[in-house]
Amino acid sequence: MRASGLNWQGLMEQLHQALPYCEVTDQSLAYFKYPKRTLSVNLPVRMDDGRVQVFRGYRTVHSTARGPSMGGIRYKAGLNAHECEVLAAIMTLKAAVADLPLGGAKGGVDVDPATLSPHELQGLTRRYTSELVELIGRNEDILAPDVGTDEQIMAWVLDAYSENTGETENGVVVGKPLTLGGSYGSKDARGRSAALVALRVLEANGQSMRQARVAVYGFGNVGRRAAQTLAAQGALVVAVSDQDGAAFASGGLDLDALVAHREMHGTVLGFGMAITPEEVAELDVDVLMLAYDYGAIHAGNAHAIRARYVVEATNRAVLPEAERFLEGQGVIVLPDLVASIGGLVVNYLEWVQDASNFFWNEDEIERAVDSRVNAALDSVLAFMTQHDVNMRTAAYAIALNRLNNATVMRGVYP
Repeated sequence: MRASGLNWQGLMEQLHQALPYCEVTDQSLAYFKYPKRTLSVNLPVRMDDGRVQVFRGYRTVHSTARGPSMGGIRYKAGLNAHECEVLAAIMTLKAAVADLPLGGAKGGVDVDPATLSPHELQGLTRRYTSELVELIGRNEDILAPDVGTDEQIMAWVLDAYSENTGETENGVVVGKPLTLGGSYGSKDARGRSAALVALRVLEANGQSMRQARVAVYGFGNVGRRAAQTLAAQGALVVAVSDQDGAAFASGGLDLDALVAHREMHGTVLGFGMAITPEEVAELDVDVLMLAYDYGAIHAGNAHAIRARYVVEATNRAVLPEAERFLEGQGVIVLPDLVASIGGLVVNYLEWVQDASNFFWNEDEIERAVDSRVNAALDSVLAFMTQHDVNMRTAAYAIALNRLNNATVMRGVYP
């Protein structure tokens, strides 16, 4: 399962499609087109065998017009500054669609975390955090988990930051363990929001999720939660994939048994009928849930997609050239700016809880996330109806209008 390319040009092309429906000044557009800053750092780490290996790390802050920036850190082989800049801009848009007082950021390290021991991984995380310590903080730039990182890495980030500053500031990082100021729902919110958005869009188009056939491309925390949520609404999850392979059952997979199998074996392989991840994406289904990484659907495979609805449960899962083709075929794409905002919302709620030192229970968090996801979707659906545009253009236009308002009100240096 390899993600295809990501580029700034494609993002700008889609942005320009929304401009006729926006009140955007040249000033605010200029702010959006250029990230606030991109930092590149070299990270020397002493490995278990005694040698020192140098890794390359990055952190992009795209915008702080509506509030401090927030965004994930990803440990991924081949990561570069350009990828961070594009994904940081998407985070800015996503926060604006969700109407959160945040800007977007993204960063990480060019490394395959599977090649490191736990001790090496901790050393790399502490070194990366130490290089950023003067630029991050609960009111400046907030770090979150992403591809290749988890709550343990967030705990190391928190501790390294505290050691460097001499104080514990829980709000500098979200996605933490509950015992360190984390929030309920961190692992489930993105998958739940993708399922909720899919359910409502199908209903808006006069279709039911009951007996709908669903394929999930990427069965990690996001894909698992999306699959379980849709299955609870009567959908048949017929196929799922992970980095090792895929499982298929024409009558629907037993998700409880599948989750237990994956926890025991670390893969979905060996459960149900074995197919390839590529075949999962090409199945004739009602809903294709994309929960792996960006670029899962691109110009090279868009022609093979047979799903009626394609849901971006992760950022930029459908590249612009592929989306143009799919639209021409009548496929409805539910974009990341709406479908995957649950993850950002729960991170925001964790940040708020840390600031107040008052924490909500699991039911309260779930209701709060659902409420904000529904509110964002309501505004996007209304905009679509009013202007007769697709969901991505509506989301872009809403986000750009909110960013424009903030930028104009704050002004620009003369």
